[in-house]
Amino acid sequence: MKAVKPALPSQDKRWKIIDAKMRKLGYQSHALIETLHAVQESFGYLDEAALKWVAKSLRVPPSKVYGVATFYNFFTLKPQGAHTCVVCLGTACYVKGAAHIIEAIEAFAKIKQGETTPDKQLSLLTARCIGACGIAPTVVFDGAVAGRLTPDQAIEKLKGYVHAS
Repeated sequence: MKAVKPALPSQDKRWKIIDAKMRKLGYQSHALIETLHAVQESFGYLDEAALKWVAKSLRVPPSKVYGVATFYNFFTLKPQGAHTCVVCLGTACYVKGAAHIIEAIEAFAKIKQGETTPDKQLSLLTARCIGACGIAPTVVFDGAVAGRLTPDQAIEKLKGYVHAS
């Protein structure tokens, strides 16, 4: 008996592109991470509907899809701001002051980690480890890694994104 392919979540053309990628990979479970990357690149984040559709399409348990989406730092389950600031919380970064950087950014931007400013300009995120331990503490600003930062240096980098009131 042939499995029935689930309907696209909407008529948005981006879903057709994602479906084409899954079709190219034979709708196999090993295509999970690549498919989630395609959804993230297309929509900017992974919402519950997208996770459920990917699970059905690849015949993977929803718990596995959610587990992968929450394990890897690249994936996000909420829409992000125009700019992102990811503070590494790996052991080396934490020991060298990452918590102080987070505190300074939270005070400056008036948001907590995992949140986005009301004007949608900045999202403050954390990562378990970004693999740049030699230049700890590290922060990734819009995809660019900055190392050996102090809280004041982190704030200076953010001043172009957020205007403190």
